[in-house]
Amino acid sequence: MQKMMILFILLIGVSFMSTEDKYNKLTDLEKYVIEQKGTERPFTGIYNDFAEDGIYKCKKCGEPLFKSDDKFHSGCGWPSFDDAIEGKVKEIPDTDGRRTEIVCANCGAHLGHVFSGEGFTDKNTRHCVNSISLQFESEMAKQEKAYFAGGCFWGVEYHFQKLAGVISTSVGFMGGEMVNPGYYDVVHGDTGHTETVEIIYDPGKVNYEELAKLFFNIHDPTQINRQGPDIGHQYRSAIFYTSSQQKETAQKLINILKVKGYAVATELKSASEYYEAEDYHQDYYRKKGSLPYCHIFQNRFE
Repeated sequence: MQKMMILFILLIGVSFMSTEDKYNKLTDLEKYVIEQKGTERPFTGIYNDFAEDGIYKCKKCGEPLFKSDDKFHSGCGWPSFDDAIEGKVKEIPDTDGRRTEIVCANCGAHLGHVFSGEGFTDKNTRHCVNSISLQFESEMAKQEKAYFAGGCFWGVEYHFQKLAGVISTSVGFMGGEMVNPGYYDVVHGDTGHTETVEIIYDPGKVNYEELAKLFFNIHDPTQINRQGPDIGHQYRSAIFYTSSQQKETAQKLINILKVKGYAVATELKSASEYYEAEDYHQDYYRKKGSLPYCHIFQNRFE
């Protein structure tokens, strides 16, 4: 009996600890607002006059609650949203019998109150939220990087710049041993580097497979140490992956092309240090106002 009692106590303790561990640690002031349903003073919250693009999450559990697109300035002294992410915010009658409280649907954290009929926006709704109940995640956090080498980096960059979901591009060098190489170092062909394009993209708008497919469609992946008229190790075809998912996706596409009869020579390697090329190489074709001469789109996956 005594052993069973000890085991029961231990299980209760483990259960309590696991529940506590899954939530973020809160300061005394955060506990006052989030757990004791207090209110921060108006015009003091960090998100009252805040206008960056991103997602507002629950400070206690991290669940996404509001989008920046739904935030507006109401002049009330607290962050205001005319909508919430579907299913993430729960409305319950306030203990004062007059207002409607809003809480995180996942963990029950107190957020503030919701009001309607005030005419601030077309949705005619105002979620009045304590800044201290929120944690902001910038839109920048959604950005990911990809690295492709397919001959002259001018032409590769040109095609990726036109793809929806690509945030920015730059041209540079990767895959070699020389530290901080310049263009004329790489031209000699003994640095081990290849001309590479760095692509920063929004995975919510374009996925890695779409990027990799475009890469294979704008250069000839069967050529070894060259691309069209550009000959040398620095012009080899390569994909430098930043994650196992990118590697698996690239390998899958390579296998598809091989089944179609393409003798793919594209190297598949883990991304190493990327060195940005000189400024006059960046955005080359846009600055020049012309089209690539050795990168012509051809759909190899049809």
